[in-house]
Amino acid sequence: MKRIHVVAAVIYGNLNEILIARRPDHLHQGGLWEFPGGKIEANETTYQGLVRELNEELAIKVIAANPFMQVSHDYSDKHILLDVWQVTAFEGEARGAEGQECCWVPIKILLREDSKYAFPQANRPILDALATILHHRP
Repeated sequence: MKRIHVVAAVIYGNLNEILIARRPDHLHQGGLWEFPGGKIEANETTYQGLVRELNEELAIKVIAANPFMQVSHDYSDKHILLDVWQVTAFEGEARGAEGQECCWVPIKILLREDSKYAFPQANRPILDALATILHHRP
């Protein structure tokens, strides 16, 4: 099975919040929350894919972003490679430009064991990395 190359963004807002989006019910892992992004197109760098996807999905223009981590995950029906970026500055007001639900969530709430925000398994390493960062902050 071919590995699908996807870019995902941890988008930071005010008050230690991160923007997440709910996957449409009809898609793979539908109904779960995710870090916004999407498939990298042919002849596109991960950064170009990040900028394009966030503009299409959230109607924002990326101003500052850094590579954060890569996650390889195999579902029973799909193999993915997530290129995860941290977006620390953008222009525009983020909204679900494709009709998806989006919300800003405080990092501490997102990381709670009893959080109401369920994520696909492929996103678990991203949440774990955010927990480590939060734990090491002064």
